[in-house]
Amino acid sequence: MVKLKIDNMEIDVPAGTTILEAARRVKVDIPSLCYHRDLNPRAACGICVVKNKGKTLRSCCTAVEEGMDITTRDPELIETRRTILKLVLSNHPSECLTCIRNDNCELRRLAATFGLREVPFDDITPSLKDRPIDTSTDCIHIDSRKCILCGRCVEACQVMQKIHALTYLDRGIKSRVGVAGGLPLGDSPCVRCGQCTAHCPTGALTEEDHSEQVWALLQNPDNHMVVQIAPAVRVALGEEFGLPVGTLVTGKIYTALRNMGFKVVFDTNFGADMTIMEEATEFVKRFTNRICLPMVTSCCPAWVNYMEKYFPDMIPHFSTCKSPHQMVGVLAKTYYAQKAGIDPAKMKVISIMPCTAKKMEITLPDMKSSGYQDVDYVLTTRELARMIKQAGIEFTKLDDGVADSPLGEYSGAGTVFGYTGGVMIAALRTAHFLITGKEMAEEDLEIKPILGIDKGVKEMTMRIDGSEIRIAVAHGIGHIAEVLERVRAALAKGAEPPYHFVEVMTCPGGCVGGGGQPCEVTDEVRIARANGLRQDDKQSKKRCSHQNANIQKVYKDFLGAPNGEKAHHLLHTHYTARPLYKK
Repeated sequence: MVKLKIDNMEIDVPAGTTILEAARRVKVDIPSLCYHRDLNPRAACGICVVKNKGKTLRSCCTAVEEGMDITTRDPELIETRRTILKLVLSNHPSECLTCIRNDNCELRRLAATFGLREVPFDDITPSLKDRPIDTSTDCIHIDSRKCILCGRCVEACQVMQKIHALTYLDRGIKSRVGVAGGLPLGDSPCVRCGQCTAHCPTGALTEEDHSEQVWALLQNPDNHMVVQIAPAVRVALGEEFGLPVGTLVTGKIYTALRNMGFKVVFDTNFGADMTIMEEATEFVKRFTNRICLPMVTSCCPAWVNYMEKYFPDMIPHFSTCKSPHQMVGVLAKTYYAQKAGIDPAKMKVISIMPCTAKKMEITLPDMKSSGYQDVDYVLTTRELARMIKQAGIEFTKLDDGVADSPLGEYSGAGTVFGYTGGVMIAALRTAHFLITGKEMAEEDLEIKPILGIDKGVKEMTMRIDGSEIRIAVAHGIGHIAEVLERVRAALAKGAEPPYHFVEVMTCPGGCVGGGGQPCEVTDEVRIARANGLRQDDKQSKKRCSHQNANIQKVYKDFLGAPNGEKAHHLLHTHYTARPLYKK
């Protein structure tokens, strides 16, 4: 422990704690812009300056030392911070009224906090104002005019996700963030995970906004509008309306969507249950016959993109199941359309997702199994929040609605898909039943060794009916690579693979920390959101996917057996090796 003073308060903190972290422990607010608790401190902006016995330090990257006497605020420090902000604003567009981040911009908030009403400096690099917006991907846009060189997106891309799609370009006052070689983002190794957008403090990196297109569809009375919500959305959307982090707002979302004009409200959790029926069946076949193990889960499109680019040799090990929302999309335009007597050509399916990569996924060739594009548009959690506000809906005052039948019912296993380990837990619950013919004991349903976000890779061995199943769960792309390298090395030697079943999620913490979720996420936020989904699971009357009555009915009336011919045509996909850079 280290003893020091902060604004004349004596405190003890562990060695290695930064001054900024120490100050926040005693409720002293030091403003910052480039700092993010997810990322390594870069000391890029200088706004967090403090004094130690008169010497100026950047608090985000300076560790505490014994006997420090820190001053966090005096007239000189305040003026220094104001000057830094003025310099940043001198090179930043004044487009707050039309910027997608106008109500959640860290730079705008700091400018308001420091009472900046004018910028006394001329534009430092006026040529940057003319840079075009990079719209080369169908889900993430780069507006380098709004970049403040905080480095958070580069850190998230290179260090957190280990993708290296984003980097610094040019030098000196012309420095900017972009893709190596000045390429468009769409031609880069980017996997569309969106962590850059979730960590950007301004509007320099944002999701492609489809809200206007969805409003236009809602205004057309000829459209049969269908919407579905992903597991992780229900524990994150409330944050945008002032509710505590992790609050479960499923029923309010159903009501809000109907108030916005959607005809039918389904739930992606139903698709998660369907995914488990297909995936667990696929795993049991592979495991029983020792065919192409380990099997790797496939519900994350950013992970699919990564695998096709970095590990194409692992394609045979990948589950062929489509992601849950794609399963709901194709079933809506086939099974539901037939059952309700609706022309699928007039049906529009909108998915509310915690993920930017889902916007890319819906455009893939295999996602038209219904004869139409199975899902028409994807809205992130952030986009839905903006649309609810545009509609003038007082979200917190809404009554709880219910999802529509038949694609709205879900089990507890369907909802745990939203956090790391959840897909594996759901799959093992049903795999246990398929192998033994018996339900897993209630006290064993959570499979606690693979819960939590404290480790990037979690491993365990589980016995089902006397057979040993070796399991790995990885979240965050850097950790996924660790697991696959172990598998690749074993297979190259002709040895038994270290695992039989592997779950992967691109984003740290899983979908609760997805790139389309409310910004400013931290591990505490991820844990609170995951706990909300665990609550949903525990309060469910049915906690296993195979217990979902409507899932059983869809197979009986329409699909036939899991992994059968019709199920494979509608619910499965295939993968293609892709180059890291487009030529």
